[in-house]
Amino acid sequence: MRKLLHVNLFEMNCVSHIMHGMWVHPDNNRHRFNDLDFWTETAQIAEHGTLDAVFLADVIGTYDRFRDGPETALREAMQIPSNDPLLVIPAMAAVTCHLGFGATFSTTYEPPFAFARRMSTLDHLTKGRVGWNIVTSYLPNAARNFGHPDEVPHDHRYEIADEYLDVLYKLWEGSWDDDAVVQDRERRIYTDPSKVRYIDHVGEHYQVAGPHLCQPSPQRTPLLFQASGSPAGLEFAARHAEVLFIGGHTQDDVRRNIARVRERVVAHGRKPDAVRFLVMAGIIVGRTDVEVATKLESYRRLVSAEGALAHSLAAVDLPSFPHHLLIGTLIDQGVPLADTLLRRFRREQTVGEALAQMASLHEDRFFVAGTPDVIADRIEIWLDQDGIDGINLRQYLSFETMRDFVELVVPELRRRGRYRTSYTDGETLRERMFGTGQPRLPAEHFGARYRDPGLLQAPADRLRFAGPATADRAKQLGTSSPP
Repeated sequence: MRKLLHVNLFEMNCVSHIMHGMWVHPDNNRHRFNDLDFWTETAQIAEHGTLDAVFLADVIGTYDRFRDGPETALREAMQIPSNDPLLVIPAMAAVTCHLGFGATFSTTYEPPFAFARRMSTLDHLTKGRVGWNIVTSYLPNAARNFGHPDEVPHDHRYEIADEYLDVLYKLWEGSWDDDAVVQDRERRIYTDPSKVRYIDHVGEHYQVAGPHLCQPSPQRTPLLFQASGSPAGLEFAARHAEVLFIGGHTQDDVRRNIARVRERVVAHGRKPDAVRFLVMAGIIVGRTDVEVATKLESYRRLVSAEGALAHSLAAVDLPSFPHHLLIGTLIDQGVPLADTLLRRFRREQTVGEALAQMASLHEDRFFVAGTPDVIADRIEIWLDQDGIDGINLRQYLSFETMRDFVELVVPELRRRGRYRTSYTDGETLRERMFGTGQPRLPAEHFGARYRDPGLLQAPADRLRFAGPATADRAKQLGTSSPP
């Protein structure tokens, strides 16, 4: 079988998500993000195109490093104002039957017990169509919003996240048996108390008694998304993630990144195909080359370099330097360009060229502009040669970008046998990614071991790097933790 393309619409409950400056385009609807009908219309278009999901990014702070304050972000509407991503999902679910939803939520600053209930509620309301994008939050302002003087150190955030996931798995997978809810009207028993239990988690960061407040939802644990390229993030993803967002400047980069993740996934006792790989893709399509060129020109004219610099957490006001200066000269003079900028620019570039690069359409490995056949050709290369499984579709205009993809690209991909022709009734989001009959975490996934009540109080660090046999052995011995 030829690999089918998975597609999420990349969204955020705000005005300007990642294409800064585009909100001023007369055909853009981003200013409507506070209106419920903006989100219901988004969902209906996505479902008409049989997309996998609407994927909602989020941050819990503002970008205030550039020019030492939030003014640029505020002027540019650069992820501020923004609203809670979880709250628009029920509205979108109510007007669709199949479309999935991915929501971003941080493990660093809010306790796991309340979040476990929110996600189980969404999994119930959507009938298993929800996923969670696991993030640890990186903005200094986010830390200050939750009482910290500065960011929690990067690797320590992942240590916290590991325990956070331990708590969630215990609540989602272990606190209730599948047959706990009996709804016996004659005996007046809704839930059999013998099939629900405390988790009594006591760890370094959390103490959670349980039991979980929700009965088992269709997926129990929502489909788990993650994006990270750091060593700590990679190790975390190899243990937990089911869908991973990756990138790479070249095809070889992408293939190496995928191979590296698969190697670590297997080391954690999982199957090599236990993770799907998605990239963020920019697709600008037109019916003719002239139409494509017109769109490109109108988009390029509006992209904001200052918004992109604020988003990059640039500590240097690059536009204030003479535009003829070389980036190498600034580096030699000790100008503290952020690491994200140093990776983008070359020493021989001028400041003006660097600013023009910031005010671009992210025309990288996963960007393509052209007619539907050109787009489909490139997507087939991404699938077959780069080895990815799908894309997060970057939006330039709402709703033009998605409508163009649905009306022009989807039919061509279907003609080539690279895109679904319909949804499967009743499938969960996990089944959409991994196949019918797999609505819940596979048995070899780390979180599945907490289905054994005897392991709910096992010290997580003794289970973390063990394969599936560890839990089985502990069960055979009748111990509460592995030998």
